[in-house]
Amino acid sequence: MEILSKPMGDYETNCYIVRFEKFDIVIDPGIDAVPWVLANTANTKAILNTHGHFDHVWSNQELSRELNAPIYCPIDDCFMLENDPFGYGTPPSKARFQVGPDETITIENIDIKFHHFNGHTPGNSCIAIDDQLFSGDFIFCGSIGRSDFPFSSSEDMKKSIQKILTWTKDYDIHPGHGPSTTLKREQTQLSRWLDYL
Repeated sequence: MEILSKPMGDYETNCYIVRFEKFDIVIDPGIDAVPWVLANTANTKAILNTHGHFDHVWSNQELSRELNAPIYCPIDDCFMLENDPFGYGTPPSKARFQVGPDETITIENIDIKFHHFNGHTPGNSCIAIDDQLFSGDFIFCGSIGRSDFPFSSSEDMKKSIQKILTWTKDYDIHPGHGPSTTLKREQTQLSRWLDYL
């Protein structure tokens, strides 16, 4: 597995290309992601969204059409793809596959699990492939996602933090913004956020 990443748009949202031996997947194609993705992928089988915020899904529609690749999105965030609830002019897209909480999907014999960690959004998920975790806007290096947006929930964010603090396996974390980190490193400071939510 090879992981390529590039921050996209004014919000510097990390777009990821995950390369396997015979195919690629794209995770969170944000604003202006199309040229970079098309220049770096040849056989894309899927576009995966960690959640539905505009800066993570902006290029869904165009890339899905250009690459003939289906969109997978957490079911509780699919409405954001279709309805542009924040009014930013996000090009509408539609998930061909609406992924349930903690559901595992299989693409070309590769198992991919959408771990449900809501709070930032109702469907916010961390996408796990082997020991790699694409955390969207749940966990960043040294921080967490905001829970004061429309459709966010601080109470759900607390429960999500408590949930991931119980994990014993380490992961390399590839967040929606900023540098990569590891789960073990972030677990040492995550509990302090519980006092601020």
